[in-house]
Amino acid sequence: MRIALIGAGIVGVCTAYELAREGHELTVFEQRGSVAGQASFANAGLLAPELASPWPGPWMSEQHLQRLALQAPPWRLMARLDLAAWRWLLAWHRATRSSAWPAQGLAMHALARHSLERQRAWCAALKLEHEHRRGCLTLLRNDRDLVRARPGLKRLAELGARFELLDAAQCRKVEPGLVGETVPRAGIYLPDAEVGNGRQFAHELRLEAQRLGVTFRFQTAVRSLSPGRTPTLVARHVPADEPPASSFGVASPADGPPTQPQPLDDRVETFDAIVVCSGIEGDALLRAAGVRLPLRALHGYSVTAPLRHDEQHPDLGPRACVIDARHQVVISRIGQRVRVAGGVEVGGHPDRHDAVALEALYRVLHDWFPGAARVNQAQRWKGARPMLPDGLPAVGRSGAEGIWLNLGHGAHGWGLAAGSAQLIADLVAGRTPAVPAEPFSPLRLR
Repeated sequence: MRIALIGAGIVGVCTAYELAREGHELTVFEQRGSVAGQASFANAGLLAPELASPWPGPWMSEQHLQRLALQAPPWRLMARLDLAAWRWLLAWHRATRSSAWPAQGLAMHALARHSLERQRAWCAALKLEHEHRRGCLTLLRNDRDLVRARPGLKRLAELGARFELLDAAQCRKVEPGLVGETVPRAGIYLPDAEVGNGRQFAHELRLEAQRLGVTFRFQTAVRSLSPGRTPTLVARHVPADEPPASSFGVASPADGPPTQPQPLDDRVETFDAIVVCSGIEGDALLRAAGVRLPLRALHGYSVTAPLRHDEQHPDLGPRACVIDARHQVVISRIGQRVRVAGGVEVGGHPDRHDAVALEALYRVLHDWFPGAARVNQAQRWKGARPMLPDGLPAVGRSGAEGIWLNLGHGAHGWGLAAGSAQLIADLVAGRTPAVPAEPFSPLRLR
């Protein structure tokens, strides 16, 4: 089949690679100059199937709502929300109280576990060498945090996950860099979790996809979709001098568009199928094609800074991944850098950074790893997490003939990317998927 794929984030790249392995002829349309240029650019990089669940779980929803209502950094409910935003928040709150949540949680865990297994198989077969480390330690600051963690501990036990409940001394053995004045009450350690450089992985996998014949058309914006037995799209080349949507970094020349001249007028192209992986930007395209999804962008922040080098203190910073349970902030080791990621911003502008939210990330880093990073060299990033009210992605037939969806992964984009890529490949081929497809069907949202 000739397939058009819209969006070259981590989900799009994985989907392109998986479909190309099936023998399909793929053309990927991406309006930026490189893969993983926006929502996949500088996220936390955490791969932990044990923690994957529709966001948030029932035991967390009240705390999250309180944080938003109280404007507790880095959680921010921006002023002047439109009616659609309030409706989405209401639908999300109802979903956390739904009797369907336990089954949905199991479905997401199964997809995340399969995704990690699939990704590790790719890395072994293709000899991919992106920066990554094993282990994730969730730190609990006091007795209240420990009490709040009990439902999560129960869920880990029910899932059969490997985990350890550690005291403060044991936490410091796992993460010797925890030398600040903040002393954890306890910690939950997941030895099988992983943290890594998702953008680097996307670039490596893109090269493998190209070796399989995938064509990437960067700086090409898809302007409209037309469903049908042979669906069509209208695309236009976007000149390179237009400002990028991301406020973090620029693409290198090698990541740019093809060198041959590109027509600047609209081009109509026909395919056997179209797969939309473009996250929040796909919403307008799909609406115009008659597909309506309650998709909403919840923005998150990250700060990435070089680690200090001190021969007398070789363990500055995290060894792998640390999560502050109270603030839901992730501190990741990315090569020789530390990344602090977290926050939920509802209703904010994608290009405007909230100083209060960013300051909260710096504060959490200082609490656990004071002086570990060169914060004067930090790069700040803000990205959209495209999310549906029930927290599950939409993977499968859109309801419009010839158009398939693989989007809405929220904060679990990389964690679900390889698994949802195989899921969509199985569905396109008419095979029984390796994981149940029904929980993720876009048609559930009608």
